[in-house]
Formats: sequence, C-alpha cells, structure tokens
Amino acid sequence: MRVKVKRLRDSLRTEEIGLRILIVYDTGSVNRNTERVAKAMSGVLKEKGFDVDCLYVKDVDLAGVKNYDCVLAGSPTHVLRATRLIMRFLDRFAKDEFSGKLAVAFDTQLQGRITGNAAMGIKKKLEKLGFKMVMPPLVTYVEGEMNEMQLKEGEVEKTKKYAEDLAEALHP
Repeated sequence: MRVKVKRLRDSLRTEEIGLRILIVYDTGSVNRNTERVAKAMSGVLKEKGFDVDCLYVKDVDLAGVKNYDCVLAGSPTHVLRATRLIMRFLDRFAKDEFSGKLAVAFDTQLQGRITGNAAMGIKKKLEKLGFKMVMPPLVTYVEGEMNEMQLKEGEVEKTKKYAEDLAEALHP
C-alpha cells in the first residue's frame, strides 16, 4: 500500500510541475562514477516531482531529445576535456536547435591544477545549441589510481544538494 501511495504522490507532483528532464551521460571508469552522479541527480529530481529520464548516451533516441524541457549532459574528463562520445552526441544537433530550452552541464574529474574540465566544454556546446544554462556546471571529483577511480568522499552528497538547488531553480 505504501508503494502505491508514493507512486500516486509522485505522479501528482510530476503533473503539477510538468517539466520533462533528460539526463544524458557518458561514463568511462569501471566504477561508473559519472553514471553515479547522473543517477544521484535523477533520484533527487524524481523525488521533487519532475519527470526524469536518465540515460547512457548510446541509449538516447536523438529524435526524442526535443521533447524534453531541460537537458543535463555530463561526461568524465578525459585528456583535459569531455569524452568524444558525449561531444559527438551533442554535435548531431543544429546550432540554436534548442533555443529557449534549459540545460545543465556536469562532469567527473581529478582535482588538480592541470586536469581539464569536461563540464565547461559541454556547457559551451549546449549554449551553441540554444540552451539556456540554469546553473553553473556541476564538477564532481574523483580520486585513486587509473581504472580504480572513485568519487571522493562527500561528492555524492554535494551532487544531491546541487540537484535540490536545481529543482528549486526549475520550479521555485
């Protein structure tokens, strides 16, 4: 019974808010850190009543992207920038194709002076496509040896707080 009540409450909140959000991400590590960030944001936004689809970049229907009101795009930082896969995905759309739609960029990266920043490249590309950025990009940090990278302590909590702030920005 509790599950049915929660689902009903969630469906009512989604209708009330009426914003459809796509979270699209690439992930490159064995531990799937960028996916973990995407799913943490998705969980919070769903709890807040948004209609959210959280998809690996290869699973996104290109024609359906236009049906979303807001797109969150993220990638791990590889060789100082976003992965080719997420950038190729964004390159498939025309300049100003999403004029007036909302967006957010996010990434996972090592913390350091010369580590690069995937989120900034994604942000610039989203802006060229006509998206209006809702908030500054979310940068989450990883640590560890290559192929064993983990999100740093506190990064999941930071991500959830960011998603709460995003929910507030999208529906004050």
